[in-house]
Amino acid sequence: MLRRAFSAMLALVAFAGPVKAESVKTQTVTFPTGVETISGYLAAPVSVGRYPAVLVLPADAGLTDWVKDQARKLAEHGYVALALDMYRGRVAFEPELAYNLAISVPPARAFQDMEAAIHYLIALPDVEKDKVGSIGWSVGGKWSLMLAVNDPFLLASVCNYGAPPANADDIQKIRAPILGIFGADDIVISREDIETFDDALIAANKLHEFKFYRHAGHNFEDPGDRLGYREDLAGEAWNLTLTFLDEHLK
Repeated sequence: MLRRAFSAMLALVAFAGPVKAESVKTQTVTFPTGVETISGYLAAPVSVGRYPAVLVLPADAGLTDWVKDQARKLAEHGYVALALDMYRGRVAFEPELAYNLAISVPPARAFQDMEAAIHYLIALPDVEKDKVGSIGWSVGGKWSLMLAVNDPFLLASVCNYGAPPANADDIQKIRAPILGIFGADDIVISREDIETFDDALIAANKLHEFKFYRHAGHNFEDPGDRLGYREDLAGEAWNLTLTFLDEHLK
């Protein structure tokens, strides 16, 4: 895969609606993915410079305001962050629709969309092209691990309570360091599956760190989950995430 070959094609990118915060600039962007186009929410530091990039992969509900907040927070910390709209404009406000949207995305399309987003990112003049990582929550965490399996150029992958790959051959292909963040009381993602994944990564000598938060369930980092949200633990998980990304991308 030669990413730099895509730079010329990305001159066709369309921008819409810039909004600037004090230290961060944001805008909605569109770019090609196969024969379609896809959009995303781009956040970057205002200061002139070159920064590492992070692909932000939404949870089951899609590109919500909270996901955009995470992209802005990453930009405030010195990253160019692109939150990808995997559902082509659809956002779920109730669990059944969120689940149906999450399972409606074929793996091949998810990977194509993520690679298109990375090609877009590395064509930006303020991105360090060889320093790209990913982060996702729930189904986005699963996609973040999928990217680690299939993209040998990825430098860091953060999975927040996402389903892990089970295929031994897939695990062997992982090159990026992995941070896994999980709730100890999660009834969606099996702890047994995570521990099996952990054992497989150890056996394959893959660099990774897993953290289980006590008294936390699935989606504990998102305040939109009014029953499951744990503000204190979400803050701890975010600090751990920044430490991990800084270690591998800066």
